[in-house]
Amino acid sequence: MATTPVSTSNQWNYVANTSSTPKTTGSSTLGKDQFLKILITQLQNQDPMQPMEDKEFIAQMAQFSSVEQLMNISTQLTALNQSLGSVSGLIGKDITWTDAETKLPKSGNVESIVVSNGVQYAVVGKERIALTDITQIQNASAEAAAGSSSAADGESGAAS
Repeated sequence: MATTPVSTSNQWNYVANTSSTPKTTGSSTLGKDQFLKILITQLQNQDPMQPMEDKEFIAQMAQFSSVEQLMNISTQLTALNQSLGSVSGLIGKDITWTDAETKLPKSGNVESIVVSNGVQYAVVGKERIALTDITQIQNASAEAAAGSSSAADGESGAAS
């Protein structure tokens, strides 16, 4: 009885990469657009005799959905960081900032918060100070708090 060796035409030759520097092209991060492009390329170039199973396709679509949701969460966290709710605690506080013209420190009590062109400003008197320019935040001094409460009492008395 003669034995014949088993062979296959699906033989892959593997050659180890001996270069010490890895070769990379493009960006190292995979965004949702790149992920969708890869998925579409896979679908277009699949073997018609052995198409991609529905389980694989569903798993990849779930991964795509996860990537998209993570991008949305990142965007929302950025917006939340800049929301008025997070900076409204500055109202009534004493802040210190460096004046753009004189380069000297100035201070005052925050009366309100204003958003203009996506930038948040603390309003002190007639000045608008970008929140990124604030160097110190502290509770209002006792004199300022007493002055504002007596001023409020005077306004309410005048209104009656």
